[in-house]
Order: sequence, then structure tokens, then C-alpha cells
Amino acid sequence: MGIAANELSQYVIRPTLLYLDRHCDSAEALLLGVAASQSALGSALHDRRGHGLYRIGEQRHRCLWDHFLARDPELASLVRGLASQHAFLGGPHLELTVNLRYATAIAWMLIEEQAMPLPAANDLLGLARIWRQTFQPQGRLRDFTQAWQHCIEPAQVLAS
Repeated sequence: MGIAANELSQYVIRPTLLYLDRHCDSAEALLLGVAASQSALGSALHDRRGHGLYRIGEQRHRCLWDHFLARDPELASLVRGLASQHAFLGGPHLELTVNLRYATAIAWMLIEEQAMPLPAANDLLGLARIWRQTFQPQGRLRDFTQAWQHCIEPAQVLAS
């Protein structure tokens, strides 16, 4: 069983995007859909594809720091501020599993690195295209939409 979609949005995704000054409904919906597609909202936090809610691989994590965040020290400092002070130094990739806000910030930075325009928050196929390009190049758009329907839509009905 994963994290409730509405709680993941309310307590992790939205505050992280606000902290990064990147919040919009589309960004929030996209990250929620990515978490649903990659790990069924945290049902399993580690496998061979990567760590945490967003299944980010170690090499990808390292490259993001070395080639994207290194170009913007202020942004890098902001993202690093979400990591645990001592744990990050000993096991930076473990932060992707145990620190939801840090993992969310890294997932957003991977999306931002792609520099793709965001679709509307309710454009599932548009969100799925960004997910596929950023996280699952061999993925199918229907994998994203099915994960959305399975993990997120039931929570939206309950919240209504």
C-alpha cells in the first residue's frame, strides 16, 4: 500500500514545489502521476530501476548534480537544503528513498532539465509524454494513464 494521493500532494509535492518557487497545478499533477507510474505512490520504494517514489537511478541522480544543478549554485543550495545534513554525505542516493521532499525536488529538477512546456493539469496524455521522456523512454502513455486511474482517481472521488 502506498501513500494516499491527496496527502502526497498536500504534504510533500505542493510544499516542495512552493519551496523551490516552481509550484503550479500542472507541476503538482505531473509529479503525482510520476509517483503513481513509477512506484504506485510508494508501494515499493526500491528496485533495480531506481530509488524512492520516483524510481531515480544513482547515475541519473549523480548526473543531475554534476551537469544541471552545478550550473546554478543557488538552486543547488536550495535543493541540497532539503537533504538530511549528515545522511546525504554518507549515502546521497538513499535520500531518494527516505526523504520524500528531497526526492520530489530531484524528480522536479529532472523534469525541468528537459525544458518541456507543461500541459494543463488535466491533460493526462500531455503529462504522460513528459513522464515518458523524463523517466521511462520505453514506457507507454497508457502505463501513465492507467497508473493515474488506479492510484489517483479513486482518491479524487473520495475527496469530493
